[in-house]
Amino acid sequence: MNATGPATGDRHEVYAAKRHVTIVGALVNVLLAAGKIAAGVVGQSQALIVDGFHSLSDLVSDALVVWAARMASLDPDHNHPYGHGRFETAATVGVGALLLLVAGGFAYDAIVRLLRPELLGNPGWLALSAAVLSVVFKEAVYHYTRRVADDCCSELLRANAWHHRSDALSSVVVIGGVLGAMAGLPWLDAVAALVVALMIGAVGWRLAWRSAQELVDTGLDPEEVRSIGELIDEVDGVQRHDDLRTRQMGNETLVDVRVRVPPDISISEGHRIGDAVLERVRGQLDHVVDVFVHVDHESPEAQQRSAELPLRPEAEASLREAWAELLPGIAEAELVLHYSGGQLHVDVILARSVVADARSMPTVEALHRAAAHLPFLGRIRLLEDLTH
Repeated sequence: MNATGPATGDRHEVYAAKRHVTIVGALVNVLLAAGKIAAGVVGQSQALIVDGFHSLSDLVSDALVVWAARMASLDPDHNHPYGHGRFETAATVGVGALLLLVAGGFAYDAIVRLLRPELLGNPGWLALSAAVLSVVFKEAVYHYTRRVADDCCSELLRANAWHHRSDALSSVVVIGGVLGAMAGLPWLDAVAALVVALMIGAVGWRLAWRSAQELVDTGLDPEEVRSIGELIDEVDGVQRHDDLRTRQMGNETLVDVRVRVPPDISISEGHRIGDAVLERVRGQLDHVVDVFVHVDHESPEAQQRSAELPLRPEAEASLREAWAELLPGIAEAELVLHYSGGQLHVDVILARSVVADARSMPTVEALHRAAAHLPFLGRIRLLEDLTH
């Protein structure tokens, strides 16, 4: 039993929101990158030039976000039956890897300048003003992107939001470096560039590592799994749950679980309890889009013993043959089979007309004796079908 994923309309609305916020961020990145690089060159600030290229690298991540969001909005197909959410995950790994490459290049350049003082610049007020404006704009874009990410439950958008914030934080470091250089310590600008590069690398590593874990089906953290288990156990009819597993597909979570129900209820009642489980989990947790519920009536150990029992055709033929002379009307009787604990329990349901014609209805004990040669036989119940 499993629930369906989000509606097509929902996916398209989420994609539209992701695309809009990313395009806004990209426009801001273009303006800031051009302004910071120009101000860094004219104002002789290596740290500001590095920060400008950081903003420029954001454009690549913005393009990845738009592409991945578009792919994630597609409906499941024969090649991707679980949907396309992992495209967002793969894109997040790409964003992280890009940041690591950018950070490595900038760190190398900063170290070279520190070792060769003649390459150091002498930044001034122009560089300082550009860095301050960068902090203001990028922090605003961060909060806007983070709000949309929370609304869409998108880890990729959260990553891109932190990409914007890392740009703002790097500009704060640039401000410190420029102020130090203006105070007569030009090497502080190169140190600031190195610090910015390390910050960028740290963000890139974190994004790539977390998303790589998702690609190899790492589950939710133990506290979240425990919360899902508590929701399942609260459903009426669930005796306990086993083998609760989770995995993520982009901003969506998939859940598999085995639930234990009373052993003698009908298949339809067990199915209804399973439906109630998935309804409760999806109703309480918006990020859970698919729940597969396997309904069990006994422990895995008992199921293993029951797996050796014959299926209905063989079992029914053996029982009817054993009771043919003892029980009139056995050919018309309905046999309900219950596989439990390595034994086959049988309910023999006789039509009312058969019971009325029987002059000497055998006892349950007599039925047991007649079928004593069948090692799989457990409990027997004789029932009357009052509708016939």
